[in-house]
Amino acid sequence: MRVAAIGFLNPAPLMWDFEHAPLNEALEKRFRVDRMTPSECAARLADGRADIGLIPIASLATTPGLRILPGCTIASKGSVRSLILVHRASMSPSKMRSVAADTASRTTLVYARMMFHKWGNAEVPFLPMAADLDTMLEHADAAILIGDPALLALEERNNQFERTGEELVYLDLAEEWRALTGLAFVSAVWGVAPNVGTGAAGAARHAEFDESVAQDFILSRDHGLANIDALAAEWSARFPIPEETIRTYLTANIHYVLDEECVEGIRGFFRMAAEYGVLPKYELVVSG
Repeated sequence: MRVAAIGFLNPAPLMWDFEHAPLNEALEKRFRVDRMTPSECAARLADGRADIGLIPIASLATTPGLRILPGCTIASKGSVRSLILVHRASMSPSKMRSVAADTASRTTLVYARMMFHKWGNAEVPFLPMAADLDTMLEHADAAILIGDPALLALEERNNQFERTGEELVYLDLAEEWRALTGLAFVSAVWGVAPNVGTGAAGAARHAEFDESVAQDFILSRDHGLANIDALAAEWSARFPIPEETIRTYLTANIHYVLDEECVEGIRGFFRMAAEYGVLPKYELVVSG
């Protein structure tokens, strides 16, 4: 099966068994994993280039027939660090005239659009741009960054001020969403393409397939969470973020279990997105 996985740091615990012994060799015989941005994951699942994908939850409402594998998620129940709105201190969200939006994102932009509704600035234009903070702020009053570029921007905020002399506000979008709605901020889930796991038994066959495949992904997550120190050491060697920061990020900022609070967070997300006309109406169904 073709798996579209996100190439950022935050899914690292989910991918442990796919990348580490002793189970990686067995999994390689069943799954072919490619890594990409969240928006690319959604696109591959939508056009049939992937069977399973770590997809932004917004794509569930725009690609008919996608199913959620039970068990795993990428979410936050407080501060997340890797989803930020960076804006000039002199420009409040209610007064912004434009927002540069990271093209790697889909779901975060929907969350941000709903938050701008709540801030009284629903019509502010979002300008799709690559994740480069300096360039984004040259063209807009604020910038939305996700994933590793957001983490790096936070690490570089002191250097940014020393270099530009401009006072910026780094707003954590998950924390802001929680304050505005009381809901968990759910970014992504493992999704299954409509034509995968089909059979004569229909929905019952789908559920059986999803439960069976989900066990591989749940086991990988559990092993990853048991090896956070190893992941922190691996990732701190890849880009300039301290090992302790990565350890805290993977344990305190990101939540990986698709529990009832996260399911309610997804339902609330879709309910408000339909209410504001940001996404089509969508009724969530989770197997298991």
